[in-house]
Amino acid sequence: MSEIFDVYNIIFLALAIFIFLRLRSVLGKRTGSERPPFDPYSAPKENRSRNGAGENGSDNVIPLPGQTEPIDLEPEAEPATSAATLDKVAPKGSALNEALRQILSADRSFDPAQFLEGAKYAYEMIVTGYAHGDRKMLKNLLSKDVYEGFVAAIQDRESRKETVDFTFVGIDKAEIIEAALKDSSAQVTVRFQSELISVTRDRDGNVVDGDPSKVSDVTDIWTFARDTTSRDPNWKLVATESIE
Repeated sequence: MSEIFDVYNIIFLALAIFIFLRLRSVLGKRTGSERPPFDPYSAPKENRSRNGAGENGSDNVIPLPGQTEPIDLEPEAEPATSAATLDKVAPKGSALNEALRQILSADRSFDPAQFLEGAKYAYEMIVTGYAHGDRKMLKNLLSKDVYEGFVAAIQDRESRKETVDFTFVGIDKAEIIEAALKDSSAQVTVRFQSELISVTRDRDGNVVDGDPSKVSDVTDIWTFARDTTSRDPNWKLVATESIE
């Protein structure tokens, strides 16, 4: 009986050692292709130099099969937005075109078309947030001075127990009309032509301003700004003007 027990022990011990060695051979090796820890704050070039770039300092240079000379998949000579793109937004030689070029020189990721799309989205969020008294949302989109002005108007409305029924219909047109680079601050002014329904009611529900059955045409001129040296890509509203 003891001999059988000893044989089983030897078999199980040998099997355990075999499994341990197999696991170690698979899990314990480094192949050199492991992905490094992700650092969201490091620049792409810095990541490439740390992650095993070749002698020329770029891991985007890949030799193709049967080819001795590598092909650089990421040339760095041109910015993301070309001068031709700016010429479509503002006539070449105009003051606006020159100002946009200055912003592009400070921020190579600046794209007027993408900026306008973001500005239109921000415009809808801000006018809707103001109507609903959403201070938290407004604080993320407005500069300190503009935010304080909006909050003061909201508090004044609330003190009279007034409410706003608001419907954002849409933006008919949005265009960049001015731009400037002041030190590191890029400023872009946009004229919005929008349609909306806005009705202010008193505490008893009576209409004190606006018409619930009328779509109003509104023209606003807003200026957005961003520090081009900041990692934060977001623009904030720094000035507003309404045209009757």
